[in-house]
Amino acid sequence: MMPIGPLMIEHRLTERMITLMKKESSEMEEDRADIQFLDAIVDFFRAYVDLCHHGKEEDILFRSLDRKELSPGHRKIMDKLIEDHARAREMVAGLEMAKIKCSAGDLHGMMKVKEMIGEMTVLYADHIEKEDRQFFIPSMSYFSEAERNAMLSEMADFDRQLIHRTYRDVVARFERRKEQWRAGPALQDG
Repeated sequence: MMPIGPLMIEHRLTERMITLMKKESSEMEEDRADIQFLDAIVDFFRAYVDLCHHGKEEDILFRSLDRKELSPGHRKIMDKLIEDHARAREMVAGLEMAKIKCSAGDLHGMMKVKEMIGEMTVLYADHIEKEDRQFFIPSMSYFSEAERNAMLSEMADFDRQLIHRTYRDVVARFERRKEQWRAGPALQDG
């Protein structure tokens, strides 16, 4: 298997989520949304798509391609894919904010939820098409078989460590927050 194999498999699951999102958006009532499903969308795109999938693309495949002398066309596509990842993160944050407003009964929040879902489904459909059809297969020609095998192994290691790294970061973030909270009153007294 080439390193793009796991990435393309992950695309298939993302496409399934996009299908569910389109269906949910078309079935949403003007004043009510499935908040649990919206939470699941945010979690799916943050954890699976961004941390896991984009993590392997950016930290392994794109990093490895950055070391190669890419054709101007491939460089342009890769740069656009990285921009898409950044835009997707913004969209997920926007969806989460809209979901919060929506869950509080804000009708504007509901409209924003539908808007964000629409934007996300369009972006990801285009993004996946670009990666699968225009970029992934040609990008493999820049690597030797040994380099492709090394990347595949690195991706497997990345996946094995992901849950551990994620929750180490969660614990560290709360440790820092608690330390700042404890230091706060001492700093005010001093």
